[in-house]
Amino acid sequence: MTQHNTKTPQFFLTSPSKCPYLDGQMERKIFTHLVGDKAPELNELLTQGGFRRSQNIAYRPACETCRRCVSVRILADEFRPTKNMRRIIKANNDLIGTELNPEPTSEQFSLFRAYLDSRHRDGGMSDMTALDYAMMVEDTHVNTKIIEYRRRGPDSFITGKGEGPLIAVSLCDRMNDGYSMVYSFFDPDTEFKSLGTWIILDHISRTNIQGLPFVYLGYWVAGSPKMDYKSRFKPQQHLTVNGWELYRG
Repeated sequence: MTQHNTKTPQFFLTSPSKCPYLDGQMERKIFTHLVGDKAPELNELLTQGGFRRSQNIAYRPACETCRRCVSVRILADEFRPTKNMRRIIKANNDLIGTELNPEPTSEQFSLFRAYLDSRHRDGGMSDMTALDYAMMVEDTHVNTKIIEYRRRGPDSFITGKGEGPLIAVSLCDRMNDGYSMVYSFFDPDTEFKSLGTWIILDHISRTNIQGLPFVYLGYWVAGSPKMDYKSRFKPQQHLTVNGWELYRG
């Protein structure tokens, strides 16, 4: 059984592999394990330093010839939705999110599979099983939450919970300075509701309600159509060699 030092993190470097965002590029990652009592503290420190979490691993790009992966965080308190975003908020007023502990369900997995089969059939996660999904959700040593989105019911204003089928799900980490969005997915038949954008808007709202400053979006990659949407949520900061700086693009 592999043993991990829970007090002093050890960092490792992956072998080169094909970049999922830019054609003709190879990627490498530096990573460490997030285990033990210090995992939440370490996760916060590494997230603020440009790392992302996947299960109990924190990783960051360490490519030899490319530096186009840039960590992005939204300044939640200063954020003002665009006209199009206001339309998206209005279109989803019938939904409500319930924040839960990271416990996978068969309903979540069914929605996850429908989302992958519709939107990411050829992606790196396309062959994930129910067990893989369960590990993605519950293999965490930090303050992870899963948010289930359903339609509002007649008692939602009392219970704070939605009713009916599951519409969307977000897996995120709650930190002392905001939310770090890990992964989200939604019913592919509701594309007209722009749920990908709305889930981010909902996290900005949750961050503001709690009086916290940031929503961490992960990496933005200039030149990658997959990542273009992240640049729309302004004001935002990008992590540079000089620290977090306001993005003026």
